[in-house]
Amino acid sequence: MGALSGCAGAPSKAIFALDVDRIQTTRLMFPSESDGVVPRYVYLGHLYGDRNFSKPESEGGGLLDAIGRVLEFIKGEAPPRELYRPQSGVVDEAGRVLVTDRGTPSVFVFNEMEGTLKLWQQAEGSRNFISPIAIALGPDGTVFVTDSELGLVARLDREGNALEAIGKGHLTRPTGVAYDPTTRRIYVVDTADHQVKLFDLQGKLLDVWGERGEGPGEFNYPTYIAVGHQKLYVADTINARIQTLSAETGKHLATVGKLGMFVGNMVRPKGVAADSEGNIYVVESFYDHLLIYNPKGEFLMSIGGVGSDPGKFHLPAGVWTDAHNRVYVADTLNSRVSVFQFLGGGAESE
Repeated sequence: MGALSGCAGAPSKAIFALDVDRIQTTRLMFPSESDGVVPRYVYLGHLYGDRNFSKPESEGGGLLDAIGRVLEFIKGEAPPRELYRPQSGVVDEAGRVLVTDRGTPSVFVFNEMEGTLKLWQQAEGSRNFISPIAIALGPDGTVFVTDSELGLVARLDREGNALEAIGKGHLTRPTGVAYDPTTRRIYVVDTADHQVKLFDLQGKLLDVWGERGEGPGEFNYPTYIAVGHQKLYVADTINARIQTLSAETGKHLATVGKLGMFVGNMVRPKGVAADSEGNIYVVESFYDHLLIYNPKGEFLMSIGGVGSDPGKFHLPAGVWTDAHNRVYVADTLNSRVSVFQFLGGGAESE
């Protein structure tokens, strides 16, 4: 999850806005202005890969650019780097968008300021990523990436160089990861062990929270985790709920959502995040929706439904926010990241 501070309001143009003008003549808002309610979110575009940095036709693209790509293919040069199975992401202080991708497998680093895309593939030593799932920002530019197959949390510097990994011998199938600068703890969801495991910055295992079950503070194949507002938000996936815990003590504070067939209920929640106002975002992967709740856990609205059009998803996974209260969704089977701008307000249930 990205930083939770900052104000709403995004740049008028950004790397993820490449397809907005081509696809739409009017802004895509949620809820729709035609519904007679105040819109809370606007669609900004998608992240795909190299194409986010290609020039539009008015800037020298079009036919010449297409011919150039054909010539590159004929010469045997590498094909464009594109997201294949994005899982989760984060936005760092420099504004870079870092996205884990199981299909590559690697971390895609979208750098709008430099106009570059890089792929980080090294997990530890000579070992590359096999199944990178979640990602979190640590102190001094460090980055933490879980790899569910390697059974560790890769620790990278700000340039993607692999440092000593965390959790080897303690983790069975790590998925979600979060770092809290207040407690200076790394929180790792171990899906196979049905627990949240806490590490310090030296990689020492500090504590283990939870066990398999359905009660408060118990989990059933949890997946993603986020931290914000002194709270941990844990996607308790097979229990079809989000559990909110104290980031300091692990005490169960609240439960968001419940199993059900109506929009706002959950079946297979995965990604979870919060914005600066405390609104909670949950990816409901079974029904291809982004569910939005207020800080009290009351359902506000949803975005999505299965499909490939803007505002639709196909088996989405992670969700995260940035300092501008933009909301990013890893739209896994559509091989892209969808980006929305939170417009403020909306802290009351509709």
